[in-house]
Amino acid sequence: MRINILRTVKWVLIALAVGLVCGLVGTAFHLAIDFAGESFKEKSWLLYLLPLAGIIIVVLYKGARLPVFMGTDTVFEATRDRTHVPAPLAPLIFVCSFLTHLCGGSSGREGAALQLGGGIASLFGRILRLNDEEMHTIEMCGMGALFSALFGTPVGAAFFVIEVIDVGFIHYRALLPGLISTITAFLIAGLFNVSPTRFALADNLIENSAVPLLKIAALALLSGLLAIAFCELMHSAGKLSRRLLKNDYLRIVVGAAIVIGLTFVLGTRDYNGGGMHIIKAALEGNARPEAFLIKLLMTAITLASGFKGGEIVPCFFVGSTFGCVVGGLIGLDPALGAAIGMMALFGGVTNTPAATILLAAEIFSGKYIIAFALAIGISYFISGRCSLYHSQAFLESKFSWEKTDNI
Repeated sequence: MRINILRTVKWVLIALAVGLVCGLVGTAFHLAIDFAGESFKEKSWLLYLLPLAGIIIVVLYKGARLPVFMGTDTVFEATRDRTHVPAPLAPLIFVCSFLTHLCGGSSGREGAALQLGGGIASLFGRILRLNDEEMHTIEMCGMGALFSALFGTPVGAAFFVIEVIDVGFIHYRALLPGLISTITAFLIAGLFNVSPTRFALADNLIENSAVPLLKIAALALLSGLLAIAFCELMHSAGKLSRRLLKNDYLRIVVGAAIVIGLTFVLGTRDYNGGGMHIIKAALEGNARPEAFLIKLLMTAITLASGFKGGEIVPCFFVGSTFGCVVGGLIGLDPALGAAIGMMALFGGVTNTPAATILLAAEIFSGKYIIAFALAIGISYFISGRCSLYHSQAFLESKFSWEKTDNI
């Protein structure tokens, strides 16, 4: 018993320290990305600097002797293998995500947060000389803390990092340290007036009866199919770009040129950056029918070229606009359809149903939890072995008790 108490005290202190530092860094990252987004809106000429930003990103990664396409998978692999995240990864993803958003690349921020938090926590682990098992735990604490600081969802963030690495196994040993670190980071971000991501849904948009829930199930099924398409396009675009353009500098410049060209052709900048204003509009019941396809294409080109950020906010964009349009067509309130599509797609591409249900409860203040849970569960099953993350391991089949190999 005394050993358990000492271990608990040790991990409470470590988690508090990780949460404090990640909360401060997460706040700085949030402010930097917001500044980049506002600057891009105000200064139209920044779009023309996207090729230069791309060249700088490649130079920085090569200077640090890291592959240009190193990303979230690296953190997951290090966590699973009980190894260290490369030290330069944290500052690199901070600076390069800022450059991507500043010049109009189509990407998010939470994917970068996982890399940033994992890198910071790994440095903590080396300083504290933690063993392999402890490195596994502290890296999950760091990832969750940065996610929580940016998104304002401490419970969902804690469960996300203990669920996402291995499908079919939840790393409960990291639950308490993870919760302490995510709650600490959330509180630190709040001190600097970083608003948590919250959306209001009207009351009485659906009844918990058979017909409305069948409509929810239909939207969830389509969202699961969209999750497959989302993952396949993201992975295929990266493979194709590396096969056709082997030079990192040429690839990222060509990708930047395509993004610039598409922006001009579309006549709008709604699809550059994260697109949070479009997500808000969809959750108010307004979305263009083609929006989800365009965002999917723009994000795939941006990330396949080597720009930095992440897929999570674009995933919310795609899911909410898709759900808004399709939900309205099948008789659901468009705003509710947007919310369901947003969370169902996220659960399908990340294979984290429990965490996604908790995220939905936090983001939408607990409303319509039965509908969210049903939709997330269906999308999770429909998406099968598809995943945003190459390194995500499937330890068991979604459809049987049989063990399975990794992706």
